[in-house]
Amino acid sequence: MTGRTKLVIAYDGASFAGWQSQLHRNTIQDQLEAAVHRITGEPARVHGAGRTDTGVHALGQCAHLDLVTDKFEPDALRTALNAVLPSSLRVLRCQRVSATFHARFSAIGKVYRYRIWNGPVLPPFEEGRVWHITSALDEETLRAVLSQYKGRHDFAGFAASGGKPAEDTVRTIRTARLKRRGHCLTIELEGDGFLYKMVRLLVGTMVLCSQGKMTVSDVLQRLGEGAGGGRRLVAPAAGLILVRVRY
Repeated sequence: MTGRTKLVIAYDGASFAGWQSQLHRNTIQDQLEAAVHRITGEPARVHGAGRTDTGVHALGQCAHLDLVTDKFEPDALRTALNAVLPSSLRVLRCQRVSATFHARFSAIGKVYRYRIWNGPVLPPFEEGRVWHITSALDEETLRAVLSQYKGRHDFAGFAASGGKPAEDTVRTIRTARLKRRGHCLTIELEGDGFLYKMVRLLVGTMVLCSQGKMTVSDVLQRLGEGAGGGRRLVAPAAGLILVRVRY
């Protein structure tokens, strides 16, 4: 299997210290690169579509790597990688791609899902997979705020610096949905790109408005000015899932 290979990956983020390689840390990138080296003997670099934080999950993260060996066909490589990776990290698909493909720079959009459990008791199997909020949330307010996110805006007020502020903070949100099933609220956002912790700040703002600590007018002002002043709340990482990357 020579040339560039695209991987579609799923993982339980609670098991890892985020995506990006870190010295002496258990990260997704480190696990993948170690697995590739173990089965191919090659020191390959795995490039991801984005850097999910500690505790953030993925159903369809994408990555690419370049291999010299021709020993593995795509399905065989997937099987071999999954045989040595932790059970909480799985390669779902492998395919050959053009040398011009880049997991990050070729992406045209991403879909994120955020889950809130709004009830008095959290079921054990939801632990680490939702934001548990026991106080009642005003669903009408949540929807009103969510509707303001749709479209093209300067989201500088809904981003954390992460040590390196983004040069361009304008993004387009194409889809913004809220569904409720029992106590579980699911927020789904699709856009052309997302800033550092942007989804978690958008969700945190929705909750602040629902609790009467912010207003829809405050949200509109922040979107209009592109400023990050005022009250901010970063929703916990556990409720966030990278659903898919679009190319």
